[in-house]
Amino acid sequence: MALEKGRLIEFRLQGDRRLAVADRPEGKKNWIVVDERGQAHSLKPQQVSYEVEGETYKPAEIGGFMGEVETYIDPSSIELAWELLVEDSEAIDPQGMAQLLFSEPSPAQCYAAYCMLCRDKLYFKQKGDRYEPRPVAMVAELKHQQEVAHQRQQESQEFLARLQQALTGEVVEWESSDRPRLEALEQLAAKGGVTEGFKPAPVATETLRVLKRPQTPQAAFDLLVELELWSLHENLFLRRSQIPTEFSTKVLEVVQCYLNAKPADLDTNRLDLTHLKVYTIDDESTKEIDDGLSWEELSDGQQRLWIHIADPTRWMSPGDELDLEARRRGTTMYLPTGMIPMFPAEMATGLMSLVQGKICCAVSFGVVLDKTGAVQDYSIHASLIKPTYRLTYDDVDEMLQLGVKAEPEIEAIASAAQLRKQWRDSQGAINISMPEASIKVKDDEITIEVLEDSVSRRTVAEMMILGGEVAARYGQTHNLPLPFRGQPQPELPPAEELLLLPAGPVRASAIRRCMPKSEMSITPSRHASLGLNCYTQVTSPIRRYTDLLTHFQLKAHLRGEPLPFSEEQLREVMVSIGPIAQEAVWVERQTNRYWGLEYLRRNPDRVWQGLVLRWLREDDNLALVLLEELGLELGMRFTNSVEPGDRIELKVTYADPRQDVVHFQHILESTL
Repeated sequence: MALEKGRLIEFRLQGDRRLAVADRPEGKKNWIVVDERGQAHSLKPQQVSYEVEGETYKPAEIGGFMGEVETYIDPSSIELAWELLVEDSEAIDPQGMAQLLFSEPSPAQCYAAYCMLCRDKLYFKQKGDRYEPRPVAMVAELKHQQEVAHQRQQESQEFLARLQQALTGEVVEWESSDRPRLEALEQLAAKGGVTEGFKPAPVATETLRVLKRPQTPQAAFDLLVELELWSLHENLFLRRSQIPTEFSTKVLEVVQCYLNAKPADLDTNRLDLTHLKVYTIDDESTKEIDDGLSWEELSDGQQRLWIHIADPTRWMSPGDELDLEARRRGTTMYLPTGMIPMFPAEMATGLMSLVQGKICCAVSFGVVLDKTGAVQDYSIHASLIKPTYRLTYDDVDEMLQLGVKAEPEIEAIASAAQLRKQWRDSQGAINISMPEASIKVKDDEITIEVLEDSVSRRTVAEMMILGGEVAARYGQTHNLPLPFRGQPQPELPPAEELLLLPAGPVRASAIRRCMPKSEMSITPSRHASLGLNCYTQVTSPIRRYTDLLTHFQLKAHLRGEPLPFSEEQLREVMVSIGPIAQEAVWVERQTNRYWGLEYLRRNPDRVWQGLVLRWLREDDNLALVLLEELGLELGMRFTNSVEPGDRIELKVTYADPRQDVVHFQHILESTL
């Protein structure tokens, strides 16, 4: 290191720049230098970053020198120098920069130029001992990046300020720039710890750190609840899924266009069935009315059933915005807290629905049964109907019980449904009747109703199965690729073994566990549990995308037009929506279970009537138990001896729906 005693140098100490005066050499290469505080430092040559040339100094003079240097430091002068040098891309050293800026530079001015070049991150780039002006485009990009970084920092500070205000109870209006930060917290709360490979966004953990909270999913969840952005019972199953809960602006614009001006109907020759009485039968809360029933007596004395299905394809075509949105969702989801529709509500409950008293477009299946209940004749039509009555299942059960003479059609339809059931039984149908719970949550109040296996529900179910059989037979006859549903024949326990089990839920549960999953294919196959040689779902096109596919194919063929989906195209669409539909089923099941456990948690003193259905793991005394009053099936570990079919009394000792845990106490007679 070619230094002289008294020479002023800059060196680096733990990343900081320091000035010191060379005092004496140490060894062959090192020098001892003394800073303005009188501290000595032993420096290697590579630690010296700048040498002030021309004069010698004493350590006590360093402060005065730096004071003089600061008077020359002006960042705007660096920009001016860059403008002068950039056109020729001329590199410059600190002395040259001082010459450019100050004409006859002093040692302080040279060091000031050096300091400005070192601090600059925008206009010049160091290469060795010289500094090259960056190209104009690069400087523009760096300026943009600095502006963005500054804006983000400002937005972050403002977000944290609003966060603190909200936590103190103030009403806060969140800005659009807050949304990504809140979404990062939501992602951490929903997916952290349960989603494989999930890495929380740094902005989420940084927010929690600034608030001096643990950087955990639970802390993020608690924060969102405190901010009243989430409820204590936020549906994490839904948030972890890929299921969209809102419709895009583009889709809503399409809907508005249809509401303002109806598109042309491709089915110009609809069969006018407005003279028929049409009964729509649903739960009272149902808003998407997608099926109706009629009955008529023909001139030859025969009777014809009509199954009318809503016709959403009247308002859409394959590949358009509505179709792609429905395909993306796969199904309407029915959750205790409300439904997430496949179509926007204005379409699903309005234009597409079979609304009482209004002329509606439909796809109508006319069916004549023979004396055994088999399909003797059928026809399928794009139609016009006018729903006459909007009935609930309870309404229909009451009408059948009272034998209302003014509505003989209801009795006739119910009788036909019973005949169909007997025919399917003769074809090997496998009936599994288990209690089904309907869980509703409104204003944090939970109600659980066990849906009865009533005549009205069986009637509607049979008519929908009949519609599916007719659609499948039409597809099979005309060699149409449709999303057919089949089910392999199960291997059931021997009849004598089943007869040893109590009739009802216990026996049904034993049969159910043997049933293979239904399968979808573009070619027809037997559906074992329905007892049908071919079947497709066709009766819920507003709520289920596979039904919509069947409508697209059937209606095109009825018009004599090419099918919208080839075999390969249909197969691809079915493969793509399969996982979507499975995820929706999983979210529905888990959400219902959550609210079922929450209902049990809120009723710790109730005694529940239970029915032991079957063993889950007999070696561990783990059994599946049905709470008969609620229609809930839950696992329970017993410490005493029980058998499938035993009726027992239970109390909840612990329930945590968020952790999916519930423990019961088996109340024995001796403890009562």
